[in-house]
Amino acid sequence: MKIREEEINEFLNQQLPFPVEMKDSDGTVRCWAENKEGDAIRITWHVPFSLKDCMKKGVSMYLGEAYMDGLVDVEGENRPLERLVEFAYEMMLKLQQNATWTKWVSTTMKVKQKFHRHTPSENKEEIHAHYDISNDFYRLWLDDTMTYSCAYFANEKDTLTQAQENKVQHILKKLNPKPGKTLVDIGCGWGTLMLTACEQYQLKVTGITLSEEQYNYVQEQIEKRNLQDRAEVLLMDYRNLKGRHFDYVTSVGMFEHVGSQELPNYFQIVSDLLSEGGNALIHGITSQQNGGTDPWLDKYIFPGGYIPSMVEILEDTRSAGLQLFDLETLRRHYQKTLECWTDNFHQCKDEVLKMEGERFYRMWDAYLQACAGSFAAGNIDCCQYLLTKGPSGMNLPMTREYMYHNINIQ
Repeated sequence: MKIREEEINEFLNQQLPFPVEMKDSDGTVRCWAENKEGDAIRITWHVPFSLKDCMKKGVSMYLGEAYMDGLVDVEGENRPLERLVEFAYEMMLKLQQNATWTKWVSTTMKVKQKFHRHTPSENKEEIHAHYDISNDFYRLWLDDTMTYSCAYFANEKDTLTQAQENKVQHILKKLNPKPGKTLVDIGCGWGTLMLTACEQYQLKVTGITLSEEQYNYVQEQIEKRNLQDRAEVLLMDYRNLKGRHFDYVTSVGMFEHVGSQELPNYFQIVSDLLSEGGNALIHGITSQQNGGTDPWLDKYIFPGGYIPSMVEILEDTRSAGLQLFDLETLRRHYQKTLECWTDNFHQCKDEVLKMEGERFYRMWDAYLQACAGSFAAGNIDCCQYLLTKGPSGMNLPMTREYMYHNINIQ
C-alpha cells in the first residue's frame, strides 16, 4: 500500500502542535500548522530530501547523519530538535494503534540491526568509545559532581548540581544503609555515589568501571580525600568480580549497556554479589513499551546499547532470585536533566568545536535533544528498582517514608 503526500500533509497540519516550515534544497518551501500557537521551527535542507531513502535507511539514521553532516539545519527557540523528536514519538505511539499506518511502516522501513556479542573485550571497546572521550569534555557541560545520569529534582528551582546530589541521596536512603556495611557500585562513573556512601554513610565501598578516564579520576579522588582504607575502584568487567559479597549493590545507568542477551546474567551477578538479605538499587533507562535499540545511537553514541522493557527486567530479577520492594519512575526527571545538559552544551559550543570539531558537536547536540524528546513523549522511561535478596524489603522499614528524610520535597 502507499501513503499519498496529501495524506501526510493533512496529517501534519492536524497533529503538529507548532508551526513548521521546511525549505528544500531547490528553494521550495512547505509549511504545516501555520495557524498553531507555539514557537515555529524552520528546517532547511541543503541537499534533496528523499522520503523513500529516509524510510529505507531508517528515519533516525537518515536524519541523524544528515544533521551531523550539516546537510540539514533545524532552527527555532526552546530546543527545536527536542520538540520535533517529542512530536515524532508521540505520533509513533499513537499510530501503533492504527492498522493502516502500522502496515505501511512495517513494509516500507526495514532496518537491519547490528548484532553485538557483548564479550568483555567488546564491552570495553564500547565503553571506551563513549566515556573515554576525555574528562575535560564532560567537565564542560556536566554539573560540579561530574554525574552523567538522571538527576532528581526534588524542587522546581533545584540546580543541576543540587538535583544530582539529591539523586545520590535518594538512592542511598532507599537502601537504608548502616555504618560499617559494604557497598559495590557497578558502573561507578566518576565516583560521586560511592564516595558519598563512604564519607557520609560510613560504608566500605568498591567501584567498578571499564573506563580508564573514570578509573583515573576516582582513584585520584580516593587519594585526595584519604579514603584508601574504606574505598577502592577497580578497572575491570563486572562479570569478573567473583568470590565477594556485599551488603548493598548499586548500579546507575549500567544495564542499558549490557545488551538483551546479557541482561539475565547481569541480574544474576547482582544477586550473586549480594549477601543474603541484602538490598540492591538498580537505576536505568527502561521502556514501558517493548525493549529495543536505535540504529543511529548504536552506531555513533552508545555502541551495543539496548533499552530493556520493564517486563524483561522484572522477569530477569525474578529468575535471579531477587524480589522487588519498590519501583519508581523518573521519566520527567531525566527529561529535565537532558534539557539542562543541552543548555550547558550549547553554552560551551566554542570549546567543544575546538576540542572535537563541527560534526562531533552536531552529533552530540542531536543526541542530547533527541533523548530529551524521547523521554518527553514517554517513548522511554527511567526507573529505580529496589530489590532484595530474600523476601521483599525484609530488612527495610515498613513504609516508604524513610526514603524522604532530609530531602526537601515540595
